[in-house]
Amino acid sequence: MPNILIIEDDTAFCQMLQKFLSRKGYVVQTSFTAPDAKAKFEKYDFDVILTDLRLPDYDGIQLLTEIKEKNSKTQVILMTGYAEVGSAVNAMKKGAYDYISKPFTPDEIVMVIESALKAESGQNEEYKRSESKSTSDYSSKSEEDVLGNIVTGVSEASKTLEEYIKLVAPTNMSVLITGESGTGKEVTAKAIHDNSARKDYEFIAVDCGAIPKELAASEFFGHIKGSFTGAVEDKIGNFEAANGGTLFLDEVGNLSYDNQVHLLRALQERKIKRVGSTKEIDVDLRIITATNEDLNEAVDNGTFREDLYHRLNEFSIQIPSLEERFEDLILFADRFLTEANESLDKNVHGFSTEVWEAFQKYQWPGNLRELKNVVKRAVLLTTGEEILLNALPKEVVDPAAKDSVVENFSKAEFEKERIIKALKKTNFNKSKAAKLLQVTRKTLYNKISHYKLDF
Repeated sequence: MPNILIIEDDTAFCQMLQKFLSRKGYVVQTSFTAPDAKAKFEKYDFDVILTDLRLPDYDGIQLLTEIKEKNSKTQVILMTGYAEVGSAVNAMKKGAYDYISKPFTPDEIVMVIESALKAESGQNEEYKRSESKSTSDYSSKSEEDVLGNIVTGVSEASKTLEEYIKLVAPTNMSVLITGESGTGKEVTAKAIHDNSARKDYEFIAVDCGAIPKELAASEFFGHIKGSFTGAVEDKIGNFEAANGGTLFLDEVGNLSYDNQVHLLRALQERKIKRVGSTKEIDVDLRIITATNEDLNEAVDNGTFREDLYHRLNEFSIQIPSLEERFEDLILFADRFLTEANESLDKNVHGFSTEVWEAFQKYQWPGNLRELKNVVKRAVLLTTGEEILLNALPKEVVDPAAKDSVVENFSKAEFEKERIIKALKKTNFNKSKAAKLLQVTRKTLYNKISHYKLDF
C-alpha cells in the first residue's frame, strides 16, 4: 500500500486528513513539526509527502529540498493558501510534483495523490490533474521560455491566448494584436516570433506613434546619404533590419494615410526602396501589428485604409486585460517580484496578506504594466523580507478614494459585488470562485443564497 506522510502544524486538520486517507487504503503518518517530519523521512521511504508550504518552525522550500535529496522518487504535494500560490510555483521548479489550494475537497486531494503515484511509477503520461496543468507547465519553463514570461498563466483567458500563439506562430500569417494599454502586446508579438521558423532572425519592434509623419518612410525603408536635409549617411530601415525575421509595428493606427499607402505597397510587393534611391531591395519578413484602437471604426471613418487593414489582419488576437486574467494575478506579481529583486539588488521574499487583499480588490486599469510598476516601487521601498501595505500607492490601498460610487457602497453591497465578480471571472465555477474569495464553498453557497444571486 502507498506510504504517505502529512506535514501540517494544524493538528486538527492533519488528523482529519489522516483518517480520511487511511479509510481510502493509504498507510499514513503525520508530523506537526518540521524536525519530526525530517526524522520520519530519514527513517522511512514515503511514496508521497503532503506538506504545508508555510511551517512555523522551518522554511518549506528548504524542507522540500531535503526531502528530494533523501529520496528523489518521493512525490511532494504542497498544501497552500491562496496567497502562497506564487511560492508554490517556485517550489515546483525545485522538484515539487504539484500543489493544491486550501480549502480542498476529499475528492480533489485523492485525485492529486493518485496522479502523483502514477507519475512515480511512470504510468502517468499526462502531467497532473487538468485543473493545475497550465500552472505546472508555467512553472517548469525556463526564464527564456519561448512563450514569454507574462504570456502564460492558469486562467481560461491565458490558456486561450497561449493556444492562439502556438497555433499561428508556425505560419507566415500577418497578425493583428489588440487589447488595452499595458496588457503585453509586444511580449505576445515576441512570443509569436520565438515560436516561429524565423526565431533565429531579428525581431524589430517599432512604435508607430512615436515616429514623426515626415520621417516614417525613412524609418521603415531607410535612406541614402544626401536624400534630404539631415541625411548625413546611408541608413538601413526597419524592413531591411528585420529581413528574414519579424517586424512588429505597435500602435499602427497612428500612421498617416500616406504612410499607410507606402506600407501597403511594401507588403504587397515585398520590395522596398530606400528614400532617395531607385534600387529595389527584396525583403522577406513577417508583419505583426498592434493597437489599442478600434481599426474597424477607423476604417469606417476613413482614417485607416480598408485594404491595409485586411492585409494586416490575416489572424487577430485579443489580449485579455489583467482583470480578465484575475487568476493569474499571483503568478504575475511573483514574477515581477523576482525581476524587481534582480534589478534593484534586493531580497524581498513575498507579499503580506494585507497586500494580497489590496491587490485582489484593485481594478488594475493599467494592466500588467501597472502591476509591474507597483511591485517594483514596493520592492524599492521595502526594508524587510515582506512587502507591507505602506509600500503600495494610495490608489491601490484605497481604490474607493478614486471612485465616489464605491465610496457609497455598504459593506453588504461591496461583498455582493466581489462575489459576482469572482463568479464571472471563474466562469461561474463555484469551487474556483471560493478560492479566489478565500472562503469555503459552503460559505460561498450561503452568501449566494443570502444575496439571492440566481446563478
